[in-house]
Amino acid sequence: MKRYIKTFLIFILSSFLWVSFCYMAVDKGWIHKPITKEKNIKSFIEAVEILLDENPPGNFAMALIEKGEVKEEVFHSIGQEVNRHTIFQVASLSKFVSATGVMKLVESRKMDLDAPVSQYLSRWELPPSEFDNEKVTIRRLLSHTAGLTDGLGYSGFIHPDSVQTLEESLTKAIDADPGRSGVVKVGIEPNTSWEYSGGGFTLLQLMVEEVSGQNFDVYMKESILQPLDMTSSTFLWSDSLNYRLCEFYNLDKTSAPHFYYSSLAATSLYTSLSDLEKFSQMFLGNSASSPVKEETLTTMQESHWDILGSSVYGLGTFHYVNLDDGKYIFGHDGKSTPPINTALRLNPITKDGIIILGTGDADLATRIASDWVFLKTGKVDNLLFLMLQEKMIVLMIAGVGVILLLLFLIESLSFRRKVHV
Repeated sequence: MKRYIKTFLIFILSSFLWVSFCYMAVDKGWIHKPITKEKNIKSFIEAVEILLDENPPGNFAMALIEKGEVKEEVFHSIGQEVNRHTIFQVASLSKFVSATGVMKLVESRKMDLDAPVSQYLSRWELPPSEFDNEKVTIRRLLSHTAGLTDGLGYSGFIHPDSVQTLEESLTKAIDADPGRSGVVKVGIEPNTSWEYSGGGFTLLQLMVEEVSGQNFDVYMKESILQPLDMTSSTFLWSDSLNYRLCEFYNLDKTSAPHFYYSSLAATSLYTSLSDLEKFSQMFLGNSASSPVKEETLTTMQESHWDILGSSVYGLGTFHYVNLDDGKYIFGHDGKSTPPINTALRLNPITKDGIIILGTGDADLATRIASDWVFLKTGKVDNLLFLMLQEKMIVLMIAGVGVILLLLFLIESLSFRRKVHV
């Protein structure tokens, strides 16, 4: 019996060590092979172009920023040519820009980050819950810590006439992604967990309209987009811009439809590479016409939730890796169906950045942007870690299986020797 207990303990210890090693291998990037090992822009672009040639997306536009200045741009398309002024839908990257508009209202003291959202709402209110809805604040909505459990995810509408009103969408979004309820409500105690909530940004959209007295798109244009000279950007589509809108593609590169949204703030920004370069330079301190104060931009970058000691989100900004002095590579990614994948990552210390806009591929922008972070910092960013998780789990299970098999063989051989003796 003692021998079996000893073998069991060896199995537990060996499995723990193997699982820990696999976690470290992913966390430290030991099993990750980036598109290039060279850190200079020329080699990175060459690697990206090889990747695009091997598995071309529908459309692709990329900008590389160094020391606050745009150094290189790359474009690719399988149909109509794209350039720095071509307009893309950017999915959840919209949240980054929308959050800046919300913070403009906070900066002007028309909103209080820590006030209950109920004091700004008259057209709709959060449904009753077992939790205190008064703990739902603007800060918590911006940082996905308000306790909302909608998990949205919007699929959009193929006809603009089908788009729900804001109030209807908040009550139950009929364009919710599969598996999502589409109901915006408080499902867990606010400020106890990080739960990504597209519905939270739709609620912020309603609050912006209530406080500003303007439609969300109009407010964003006048307060953020026009001051930055983002003339190709809008949250509400106009057919007059159709000639500049990039083509949409399915994964098999067949033509895909253009979808419309109630959730403008969460997922409906239309913009160009050129415009996002201007937006990025504002955060890198290289904009002569910033409509938002530097301290406000800094507040957006501050950590508002950690997981396992790693910051994951600020106020409308994803945190990708921890840097020195409490700073982070920050920005936002976007992903929707039919496949749109976008990524924006900024390093506030070096003033470097990368912007990628794409259609027809589900994760190309995120993979390339994560490799950029890896090459710049030697660290696996939070989204790359998630992409490597499947490989990590396979390695863990395989290793534990091998350990179990080896111990079984050892015990079998030992038993046979005893029998022969």
